[in-house]
Amino acid sequence: MPLRKKGRYRYGDGPEDIRTEVERYSKSNAYPATRFAASACACGHHVFSLESDEEAGAARRICTACGHVHLMGDSADYADEAEFGAHSCVCGEEAFELLSGVALYADSNDVRWLYIGCRCTQCSLVGVFADWKSESGDADAFLAAV
Repeated sequence: MPLRKKGRYRYGDGPEDIRTEVERYSKSNAYPATRFAASACACGHHVFSLESDEEAGAARRICTACGHVHLMGDSADYADEAEFGAHSCVCGEEAFELLSGVALYADSNDVRWLYIGCRCTQCSLVGVFADWKSESGDADAFLAAV
């Protein structure tokens, strides 16, 4: 189903709606995301809290089922410099399904920009909660670590 807009926000019905929002947002940012990967914990869970520092270029997700903390993409390279801040939805919830999208440099598989899309598990709001320029190299390796 298409996203529903209520005021400034968009709402979806499932995790596939995160991709729609990342695509929309990334096009308006002039670096369209063309590759995507959903986050999943080793325990099999797909819901996380999200913390990031866009200036440092680092994000981490915390599994709401088992508590495992995972540095996303190439964030391990920048985590020592990062001041992670927690994300919350406009409804107050802090649990999200996550989908990362990347824009690539022309004629390459190298990441140019990262977008972290979220869908709130409480109210179904979808949005890009973090994005930044990234020079992390190979998109396959990068997306395998989100």
